[in-house]
Amino acid sequence: MRISVFGLGYVGTVSAGCLAFDGHVVIGLDPNETKVDLINRGMSPIIEKDIDEIISKAVADGKLIATLDVSKAVRESEISLICVGTPSRVNGDLDLTYVVKVCEEIGRAIRDKKDFHVVVCRSTMLPGSMSNVVIPTLETSSSKKAGVDFGVCNNPEFLREGTAVFDYSNPPKTVIGESDSRAGDVLVELYENLDAPLIRTTLEVAEMVKYADNNWHALKVVFANEIGNICKAVGIDSHKVMDIFCQDTKLNLSPYYLKPGFAFGGSCLPKDVRALVYKAKSLDLDLPVLRAIMPSNQQQIRRAVSMIAAKGNLKIGILGFSFKAGTDDMRESPVVDIIENLLGKGYDIRIFDKNVFMASLTGANRDFILNLIPHISKLMVDSIEDVLDHAQTIVIGNKAEEFLGALDNLRPEQVVVDLVRLSDERSSKQYDGICW
Repeated sequence: MRISVFGLGYVGTVSAGCLAFDGHVVIGLDPNETKVDLINRGMSPIIEKDIDEIISKAVADGKLIATLDVSKAVRESEISLICVGTPSRVNGDLDLTYVVKVCEEIGRAIRDKKDFHVVVCRSTMLPGSMSNVVIPTLETSSSKKAGVDFGVCNNPEFLREGTAVFDYSNPPKTVIGESDSRAGDVLVELYENLDAPLIRTTLEVAEMVKYADNNWHALKVVFANEIGNICKAVGIDSHKVMDIFCQDTKLNLSPYYLKPGFAFGGSCLPKDVRALVYKAKSLDLDLPVLRAIMPSNQQQIRRAVSMIAAKGNLKIGILGFSFKAGTDDMRESPVVDIIENLLGKGYDIRIFDKNVFMASLTGANRDFILNLIPHISKLMVDSIEDVLDHAQTIVIGNKAEEFLGALDNLRPEQVVVDLVRLSDERSSKQYDGICW
């Protein structure tokens, strides 16, 4: 393919070099004449393993050139990759000045171009930037319509400094957020030789994936350091601990516990978080991430209460209030916290949970239910239908199988607050998911 790459910094240089190495014809653009000159002399403007040799060969083979001429670059390419910087402002927001400038230039260049041109953003931008900044700027400058006259994609990069060339050819995934399938098809063809999962999605999801990735990486570094600080203080080899931790790919390094939803509870997690935070305090260690876990969990409970209250209904029905489906364990169930809060505000509540109902009769949690939360046990009813008949607002508290059909025949005036994603619906007037 014929590709123009806007921005010859870290991402742009690696992308341009690797694309040219793969046999594509690449034109690199940058307002910095020194970078343009270096590329045209077969030299890399960045320091990165293997990129010097790649650029030298690509230039020698006639597969890579650099220029200051935007019109020429766009006219002679099918795809434009935007790889300019998106630095932080003083307040933490992104500065999209360079993105806007490049979009204006590309827009003017495609105004008179008859061929379908695809503009691809590899620059990291917050969700909504494509729809609110990139597309309007391109449309205004080109007097054309995105998704009709030209295509737009968001294609986040997953390059690590020091291993960027390897990462380009061996990505963990290839994510294509597309304005239309025609634009997405072009990128699919561009990356057809990469051995990685290929995901086609919306522009907004692709934008957010990059932030989820990077913030998760940052959190992992800080989490490991805080565990390491405790280990050192008590004389334990932190690397031995984390080496064992990382061998668990079923729970620790896995999709488990990484789906947005409601707060955690039960007999283990809250107790063990509090214990480790207390131990750190006794060692005079300040561990902000570990210390923030319980407050963040409580914040999600407060969020749920606020969502329920915002519906404006007095009669509340709750389906599931053990801390997890398939158990009768009520210890530190976050749904119990919700019920307690709503009762204190005068709401009229009915509750059904098959497992808790049985436990109140014969189970190991009988004493807990009847002695510690008797005021809640009195609100339990015998069936899902009893809850649905009573409730104006229905709260889904856990993902028990018997609740799956509960939302099929709602009355027009009933609304649902779903804490567990019982439905794949997006939030609407009648259905409200806590994180979706």
